[in-house]
Amino acid sequence: MSTNEQTIEGEEGANRRDFLHVTAAGMAGVGATLALWPFVDQMNPAADTLALATVEVDLASIGEGEAIVVKWQGKPVFIRHRTAAEIEEARAVALDILIDKETDADRILAGHDKWLVVIGTCTHLGCVPLGSKTGDDKGEYGGWFCPCHGSHYDTSGRIRKGPAPRNLDVPVYAFMNDTSIKIG
Repeated sequence: MSTNEQTIEGEEGANRRDFLHVTAAGMAGVGATLALWPFVDQMNPAADTLALATVEVDLASIGEGEAIVVKWQGKPVFIRHRTAAEIEEARAVALDILIDKETDADRILAGHDKWLVVIGTCTHLGCVPLGSKTGDDKGEYGGWFCPCHGSHYDTSGRIRKGPAPRNLDVPVYAFMNDTSIKIG
């Protein structure tokens, strides 16, 4: 056998060996991925958690000047059907006197001025403020009052007095029609 024939056979053997190595490594990678997939998949949210990701609320039963509390993602959400006087009062507040400067228009969806939707946890220490039930103390500004530490919120859910550093948070929500919303 000449040296030229040995070189050709040697190169062919090397190419075949390289192909086998690459194929074996690729199959090992696929096998490892398939073996690990159940462990990765278990980290996804459970079905009951995904069910809480959104909540639909019928607004038809909420009278003007009334509020309700619904649960969304384990948190209370205040939904208030504001009166014309409450809307006017919220819009008349000068931004320079607010602790967390935000206009009323920034806190509601355009065209739906009468509906205020806020997460009902005080931004100081996470207490649930009063003001959604009939007879509750609504604080000095007619919105909500957190008796734990004395935070007062206005009819737009903005902090007006007390230790809370921010306004009540506004969740992501959308109107499905004139009488129902979807939160989340």
